[in-house]
Amino acid sequence: MSAQLLREIIDDHLIVSAYQPLVDLYSGEVLGYEALARGPEGPLQRPDQLFSAAREHGLLFELDRACRAAGVRGAHAAGLRAPSTLFVNVEPDAVDMSREGAVPELARLPDQIRLVVEITERALTSRPADLLPLIDQLRRHGIGIALDDVGADRRSLALMPFLRPDVIKLDMTLTQNTPSEDIAQVHNAVSAHAERTGAVIVAEGIEDESHLERARAMGAGIGQGWHFGRPGPLPAERTQPQRTIPIFEAPLEEAGTPFRSIEGHRDLRRGTKRLLLEISRELERQASVLGKSAVLISTFQHARHFTAHQAELYGRLSDSLAFVGALGEQIPATPAAGVRGCNLAPADPLVSEWDIVVVAPHFAAAFTALDLGDTGLPDMDRRFDFQLTYDRELAVGAARALMARIEPLGAPMASPLLAAAAG
Repeated sequence: MSAQLLREIIDDHLIVSAYQPLVDLYSGEVLGYEALARGPEGPLQRPDQLFSAAREHGLLFELDRACRAAGVRGAHAAGLRAPSTLFVNVEPDAVDMSREGAVPELARLPDQIRLVVEITERALTSRPADLLPLIDQLRRHGIGIALDDVGADRRSLALMPFLRPDVIKLDMTLTQNTPSEDIAQVHNAVSAHAERTGAVIVAEGIEDESHLERARAMGAGIGQGWHFGRPGPLPAERTQPQRTIPIFEAPLEEAGTPFRSIEGHRDLRRGTKRLLLEISRELERQASVLGKSAVLISTFQHARHFTAHQAELYGRLSDSLAFVGALGEQIPATPAAGVRGCNLAPADPLVSEWDIVVVAPHFAAAFTALDLGDTGLPDMDRRFDFQLTYDRELAVGAARALMARIEPLGAPMASPLLAAAAG
């Protein structure tokens, strides 16, 4: 398929949206709609065909932006207003804040359009340094965040705390498949996160009464699927819902470095590297048994401390955990197989820290240490001030500060420029 045809489809606003309702599973109220992109009749009508062609011709950002714009434009023209909520999607591979963004244009969204942006775990694991600041900017404009397809990949459970989604959308496999140990683990992790944060649970793929019953059992209060309506035009006559899907009002606070974010919340201790090494190894051992719903991120000050032994260990851990990161001066973007890295500038305050943070649905811990700058001593006798906490909020804040520095996978992709949905 030619790039010219795809460009014409984008430039001539030939992409339209079909809308599928999101329904209160107990009252039957329609609380909002998800906008689903459709191309013009022909070889690029289906969204998978559109996005495949966009990847081939380097037009992923332009298409992603056009799809959201079509969703907002169609909803506004049909008179969709708050308290109804409109859901639009972000293509994970189209996240890159390095390009000139349209975040300032968010203020130009049509009045009374209440927007939630759907993101999958792949967007965060691929480009965390791009996505986390983008999410904060979206929140500042009153736009909500939904974590999509939760349960399809266990990594989505590990990454919930980093996104702090307003809405958790359960993958249709959880609604439609026979109950299993894996489904029970997802249910427990999602329930725990929703209880801690107040996030709303939405079940996708509800096609009959048995799916509806299972969705309720999974803790979902809202559902989506053919049982309630197939994607199509927005109904000409709609009743305004009596309740709204809640959206958090503020972005997460900036965490700074892990040591500074925890400082003052826990007792400060002092020890040599010899002692602290054993503490750090214990956290790595704890992480190793947590499985695909766990994140481990560490700083090593300098690449020379990320030894061959550490590289082998972290590479092995990357096979069993959701995400493994290593940061330090001269540490490359991929310091070991499966490990995500970050090369810190010599003046970065993080170079003075030694941090290990572990986050999983039912476990969180952070070890943070500050180098006291001893000189002339054997390496193992160097002293650090350090803190150790198992407080979840503190550990998540520390992990988020590190996650936001992880370098993107591969070459920069195009930015979603979410504000362009108004265009």
